[in-house]
Amino acid sequence: MKIIQSTCNYCSIACNMDFYVEDGKIKKVIPTEKYPVNKGFSCIKGLNLDKQQTIRNFPKYPLLKQEDGTRKQIAWEEAYSIFSKKMKSIVEKYGCENVACISTGQLTLEDMSLVGHVFRNYIGGQLDGNTRLCMATSVVAHKQSFGFDSPPYTLNDLELSDVIVFIGANPIVAHPILWDRVKRNKDKNKKIVTIDIRRSETAKNSNYFYEIKPKSDLQVLYILAKYLIEKGWVDEEYIQKHTENYAEFKEHVKKYKYESLQEKTGICFSDIEELGKLIHEGKKVSFWWTMGINQGYQAVRTAQAIINLAVMTGNIGKPGTGANSITGQCNAMGSRLFSNSTGLYGGGDYADELKRKKIGEAIGVDPNIFPKGPTLPYNVIIEKIISGEIKALWILCTNPRHSWINNTEFQEAVKKLELFVVQDLYDDTDSSLLADLYLPVASGLKKDGTIINTERRVSRIKPVLQKADGEKTDFEVIYEIGKALGMGDLLEGWETPEKVFDKMVKATKDSPCDMTGINYKNLDEGYGIQWPFKKGEILENNERRLFENNEYYTPNKKVKFIFEDILENPTPTTEKYPYILDTGRGTVGQWHTQTRTREINYVNDTVPKLPYIYISKELGEEQGIKTGDEILIESINERVSRFKVLLTEDLSKEVMFSPLHYIETNNLTLSIYDTYSKEPSYKYTPIKIIKV
Repeated sequence: MKIIQSTCNYCSIACNMDFYVEDGKIKKVIPTEKYPVNKGFSCIKGLNLDKQQTIRNFPKYPLLKQEDGTRKQIAWEEAYSIFSKKMKSIVEKYGCENVACISTGQLTLEDMSLVGHVFRNYIGGQLDGNTRLCMATSVVAHKQSFGFDSPPYTLNDLELSDVIVFIGANPIVAHPILWDRVKRNKDKNKKIVTIDIRRSETAKNSNYFYEIKPKSDLQVLYILAKYLIEKGWVDEEYIQKHTENYAEFKEHVKKYKYESLQEKTGICFSDIEELGKLIHEGKKVSFWWTMGINQGYQAVRTAQAIINLAVMTGNIGKPGTGANSITGQCNAMGSRLFSNSTGLYGGGDYADELKRKKIGEAIGVDPNIFPKGPTLPYNVIIEKIISGEIKALWILCTNPRHSWINNTEFQEAVKKLELFVVQDLYDDTDSSLLADLYLPVASGLKKDGTIINTERRVSRIKPVLQKADGEKTDFEVIYEIGKALGMGDLLEGWETPEKVFDKMVKATKDSPCDMTGINYKNLDEGYGIQWPFKKGEILENNERRLFENNEYYTPNKKVKFIFEDILENPTPTTEKYPYILDTGRGTVGQWHTQTRTREINYVNDTVPKLPYIYISKELGEEQGIKTGDEILIESINERVSRFKVLLTEDLSKEVMFSPLHYIETNNLTLSIYDTYSKEPSYKYTPIKIIKV
């Protein structure tokens, strides 16, 4: 029996698993014992990778939609020809700026880089990633504050902190391996703090829980900063030596009044006193946030308010500290740095002529091939499809008919396209079924490449199973599309994932994410390597954090305090729509649009097939609604969805919670985005109840 170590391609933790393979079949899956991320532990999704991606009879050949709406199987050569001819015809007629591609954090680094080369460098179209839905806020916050998209932590910091603060994060459900690291923390006196709008699973397992009103995070964080400053509980020496704009920030937070705290946020001044004392008395305080912060209409400034707290108290660049953004998808970090929402390979800027020349030389292309400016963000791509400007869309391994905010809008947008291509493992996703051309690809168990996890760790994905006749990987499909488009010599050196990885490594030279010391060989040793790791360096510690030298990536090497006035809520509740819909992960076993996790029998047996919504017991009693009842929910966008009710004591009367895994949930959410990151504001939708 052969044992193959590979990386789980679900979430951003990117556990390593040992696959026991015999006669071309996986006999068992066991978490890799010594891998520094999961240390022999895994959630149910990773343990069932064999079931999720091998028990279905996946299509091996493309499907072309006919005039009557049925789909006809065609040969790969015909599919490439159709894609090429239609895409080139549309570009010739409307211009390259009016074709678009949406990629995903589920792809390997090499897949992403190649699709960037084909679609951005050669076609010249718009290319964004579905990481815009989850991580764009953190990207922008890091760039503005630190000078580069640089999550500073290692997961080991969770084992070293004596005060762990989760803000808008529920790792017990969303990142159970991360929570396992919390449980491994040997400090018996450690304090776990959760700030959230609902009593989540993580809140229930915390020492302190502060239940705040929806979208009052920024008010809480600014008043907390004000209190710490007034008490003198800040690291003046660190602030003076390593930061800029602190005096202005100190002046800014004075305007937020303690007297209005409870009315605006739901917590009282004594809570601020208690939380401030916890932070002050902690020797190693770490702050962790995820989608509860990222998915809001003023999200970047909220993330930066957390960064400001860590910096001003000196809790950064040291063991057990940090302002730490928890990523969503397995390769969201790869997506952020290599070709999707960022720009040039390695996190560069298209407008930087020196960087363009350097990247061109590194990967062996004329820098003039690179676009002159950044891509349109996801939301603008959809808006321009609706307005009739963008005429072709190619999506890879994502399901926007389900996952896009206000998702019925995406369905309407597709009708206006002259070409809609979906590349996916599954031919029956909500998006695949709408496609003019469906391109089937092999599962992650048959792919080769690398991914970068939430703590910047680069690891290998190795083929565990052999492809069947006719099966293609994402990489092979993208490469063949490039050939069909006529790229010719521009594809020289891009033939294999390993060759593309080598190019991307060269592109990172002397950048903050320098990976020139990493190659396939040392990744095969099975522990992964965090960037930065420069050529010639010796890896003395494989769990490393950034900013230990107190130098940042800004021109003056100082971290910048960034802030602004709190914005008015663009869609507050009204008399007609008095309640607020919150969304998020439902259970450990569910993932995104449930396309993959439906293969796990345990998940099917324990998770309702009908969409469900949590409502407070107080509201249920007031409205005469019981657990198990079905109700209609109408949002302020006047769309309606049906849910089964689950009453709970974990929500305030004003808030309801529905898992994002059901298409009905994003039927209700609104087309509202953060000003800077353009990340959708999934976490706040005014709604009303309509009884059935």
